[in-house]
Amino acid sequence: MAFQMLLNVFLAFIWMFLQDTYDSQTFLVGYILGLLILFGMRRYFHSRFYVARAWAIVKLILIFFKELLLANLSVLKLILKPKLDIQPGIFALPTDLKRDWEITVLSLLITLTPGTLVISVSEDQKTLFVHAMNLGEIQDEINAIKSSFEKAIMEVSR
Repeated sequence: MAFQMLLNVFLAFIWMFLQDTYDSQTFLVGYILGLLILFGMRRYFHSRFYVARAWAIVKLILIFFKELLLANLSVLKLILKPKLDIQPGIFALPTDLKRDWEITVLSLLITLTPGTLVISVSEDQKTLFVHAMNLGEIQDEINAIKSSFEKAIMEVSR
């Protein structure tokens, strides 16, 4: 991915030098032309086209902001009730993520979402233990995390 980005920036600078105009508009045109050239040559690279991975990162950030907003509204609704009607609990979240940074990102995203906290990671790094402020159906909670955060992290890394 880094090689493709550097090559794209290099092509944009080459375009600027060939046009003999050194402004941001010429650089942007060169960058877009470089994207088209790299897209045409994508089968010769060992990794996938870097724009797809960049788009996956943007999607992960948007999913986090969506989940953050929904969790904040849920916690706000619980707090503003006259009677505190919560059922806190701890559940085990099995994960398909393999790399340390993937597990760390998943743990951070869960912890940064209000109402949930990753307490521990198993020694084999296949299970995260999550504390939820208001625990509903455990399988629904697991499926929600797997279908949002874990799926988005896998799109970024693979």
